[in-house]
Amino acid sequence: MPFRLPSMRSIDGIMAEGDTAYRLKANEDFMEKQGFISKVHRKKTHLKPMSRHILRSNAEKSVIRSRVEHVFADQKSHTGLFIRTVGISRATMRIRLANIVYNMRRFFFEKVNASA
Repeated sequence: MPFRLPSMRSIDGIMAEGDTAYRLKANEDFMEKQGFISKVHRKKTHLKPMSRHILRSNAEKSVIRSRVEHVFADQKSHTGLFIRTVGISRATMRIRLANIVYNMRRFFFEKVNASA
């Protein structure tokens, strides 16, 4: 079953960032039917070199992917793997507070590095 993605509107259609590193035929077919534009990495074919435009495209996608994953990794390392609350509203509040703390830490980090 292909994964469902929240849509982000763009000028020429709906763009989707997948949570998988490489393309799968089922996911590509699903996204095409739904009108999504795939932003998922392309794999190298067996025993053949990867063309330059695919290398460049994968590198651009990796920049975005790494930025997103670093945020989650940072929050996971500071909050632990589990959010131990009772109820969805408390869990949502805990996640929002973690986001605020992360944003404040990044702001002060950028501010200190900009003045140095």
